[in-house]
Amino acid sequence: MKISTKAQYGLRAMAYLANNPGKVCPIKEIAAAENISPDYLEKIVSKLEKGGFLSAKKGKSGGYTLAKVPGKIRLGDLIGVLEGRKTLVKCLDGKCPKCRGCVSKNVWETVQARLDAMLNKITLQNIIEGKV
Repeated sequence: MKISTKAQYGLRAMAYLANNPGKVCPIKEIAAAENISPDYLEKIVSKLEKGGFLSAKKGKSGGYTLAKVPGKIRLGDLIGVLEGRKTLVKCLDGKCPKCRGCVSKNVWETVQARLDAMLNKITLQNIIEGKV
């Protein structure tokens, strides 16, 4: 599983907002602080807003704030909103012609389940506190 820059930048933006609680942060501020293209970041935060992770304030003093407390935002959910459901191998998506009777499928299911569990155990609060 490879984590895209979209998910990496989304997490960095979320961490920036978590470290600035209650402050409405414009895209340009977040982008400058995190060294991310403002245009690319705009697309990312739009998905995060639609996913219920961010609240947007429109207008001259507009920007973004977290829509949930950091302890309720799970890394697995963030990745899911930004990238969709990712699996390690095609057979877990049912796209492999050898899915039935495959001797290695159980191994990949176990690894995938453990990865998903770990990603869903890590919260934004854990990340900003460095407790991962």
